[in-house]
Amino acid sequence: MIGRLPLDEQLDALRAALSRNDVLTEVLARTATLGLPGWYLTAGCLFQTVWNVVTDRPPAHGIKDYDVFYFDDRDLSWEAEDAVIKAGREVFAGLPAEVEIRNEARVHLWYEEKFGVPCPPYGSSEAAIDSFAATTCCLGVRLEGDGRWRVYAPHGLSDVFHLVVRPNPVLAPRAVYEAKAARWRAQWPELTVLDWP
Repeated sequence: MIGRLPLDEQLDALRAALSRNDVLTEVLARTATLGLPGWYLTAGCLFQTVWNVVTDRPPAHGIKDYDVFYFDDRDLSWEAEDAVIKAGREVFAGLPAEVEIRNEARVHLWYEEKFGVPCPPYGSSEAAIDSFAATTCCLGVRLEGDGRWRVYAPHGLSDVFHLVVRPNPVLAPRAVYEAKAARWRAQWPELTVLDWP
């Protein structure tokens, strides 16, 4: 089982699995050209690609979008973020996928209105990834200048490879976790979804 491999081998297995999703690798390569501070490709496109590879589905099966986080607290205006989003639209033109770019330095400005709970300001993209509703989601990958993959996985990779969805009750409300888990289980019935504490 991949989750029982030494960590360096798990990282190799992660890269091998993600590399089977051509859209994902293209998003990584194109995002690297944008020069965004502290960026990661993150969330569903990563762990769902692994789930697809582990369960012998097409690598991009069920992936709704590709999330790019970056962190720029020098300008918290919507106009600054929108300029990055528009630049991204040009860079990602022609890809058969929706790519969402968000400045995680701005999340606290809109989170409570959308999800009903306040979000303290993040200090980094990693802090934003730490607050996903499930620990399984807490994963980020980016391409460094030398072509090396930087992987951020604060809860490790074992649950990702073992198809375990584990709640992360630090910010998102229970209803968000349960709605996501239900949607994922409908597409990947092999998942083990753990109850909210």
